[in-house]
Amino acid sequence: MASTYIGAMGIGVSDLEKSTSFYTDIIGMKKLMTLEPSYMVENVMGFEGRGAALLLMHFTDGSNPNCRDNPVKVVIYVPDAKAIVEKARSAGHEIYRELEAIEEIGNALMAMIKDPDGYIVEIIQKAAKA
Repeated sequence: MASTYIGAMGIGVSDLEKSTSFYTDIIGMKKLMTLEPSYMVENVMGFEGRGAALLLMHFTDGSNPNCRDNPVKVVIYVPDAKAIVEKARSAGHEIYRELEAIEEIGNALMAMIKDPDGYIVEIIQKAAKA
């Protein structure tokens, strides 16, 4: 019997190249493929061999929804949260929430960064095991 799982999550973006650059250069994702149905161009982003994909959707048929400051949060686990926050800060991206240890998630380090369209990207680094 086949299992049920999330394969991907898509977010509308106003500038596909700018968003692709953010998720590759700052977050460390890879562009796994580009899909071009008649109404959009979609970059499939992910980490090789790991988890669900993030779809960056840019509508080309004039139906592009509002892609600014939507109440969306993308959560990504990383090995070095501080390095990503500093890379984002250096590139001029808004640090929505500074890096801090969060007791409710096992003292993992967490920060929130806004991507080029204002989506919140929550970066989590698991706490070192004692």
